[in-house]
Amino acid sequence: MTALTRYQRLEATGLWRAAPEDQRREVVVSVGDATLTISDLNDRALAHWSLAAIERQNPGVRPAIFSPDGDPGETLELQESEAEMIDAIEGLRKAIERARPHPGRLRHVGVLAVVLGFLALMVFWLPGALQRHAVSVVPEIKRQEIGEALLGRIRRVTGSACAGPETTAVLARLAERTGAGRLIVLRSGIADSLLLPGGMILLNRALIEDHEDPAAVAGYILAERVRAAENDPLAELLDRGGVAASFRLLTTGQLSPRTLDRYAERMLSAPRPEPATETLLAAFAQAAVPSSPYAYARDITGETVLGLIEADPMAGRTLEPILPDRDWVRLQNICGP
Repeated sequence: MTALTRYQRLEATGLWRAAPEDQRREVVVSVGDATLTISDLNDRALAHWSLAAIERQNPGVRPAIFSPDGDPGETLELQESEAEMIDAIEGLRKAIERARPHPGRLRHVGVLAVVLGFLALMVFWLPGALQRHAVSVVPEIKRQEIGEALLGRIRRVTGSACAGPETTAVLARLAERTGAGRLIVLRSGIADSLLLPGGMILLNRALIEDHEDPAAVAGYILAERVRAAENDPLAELLDRGGVAASFRLLTTGQLSPRTLDRYAERMLSAPRPEPATETLLAAFAQAAVPSSPYAYARDITGETVLGLIEADPMAGRTLEPILPDRDWVRLQNICGP
């Protein structure tokens, strides 16, 4: 120990007594390898105190009074003139104390680590876990209810949906042909198509009015289904709403108007990534819908959608029409002039 080596040659005089009833006697105090040696003036050892077990009875006061740990009746008094020895004993006591294991400190560190771990769990794991649980347990009827609530907010921008007595059945047939839920045609406000929680798909009227082949709008419907399979719209909504939205949905079955408003605004303004070409082609093949009309509807030059054109799974095949011509003509007039 560095501190011990420094003080091994240090000596001082003091007053020592072995018990409270004994007379104090003058002694010589010296620091040994691991002990404080107390000797009489003839250099005969009277006591050996372990350096690791010395206690100060009057901290900060001089003359300083020390005793061995567990025996306060035996004392050693050092006067102010022996300040160097007093400081040496205090320094050694502190050095030994620092070197000792401190179970209490370890316990505090352990508790702190547990608390920090719990906080990290709350911050990083809980929100995602709560969201995934909410998405997995929310029934379809509640998803449809959320979709209707979002549609109500979107209509503030887009206006009312296009509808007619002759087109409702046509939209239902188109939805059945593409494996979709409910289809709603809007006059404006959305770029092309949107899928809401509950399977409701919104279509811009231009997807129907501007294309001669119903396969184009069928392609947009299939793309929305693929996009939803990759990223559930309810999960997106809860992600935007944060852990409070997931917790509220699980406990009350409701979402706050603010959460719905913010997500509706985002749906109408934020760009969405296109699904991978291979995934889209698989969906077109399963639905027996050609991918080329959809590709040209996205990019009339075909340059950015070349994979959908060259690998069209229905190319060269005789296909059943997406819709009969008569139904398609009716649908193209769904929003009127």
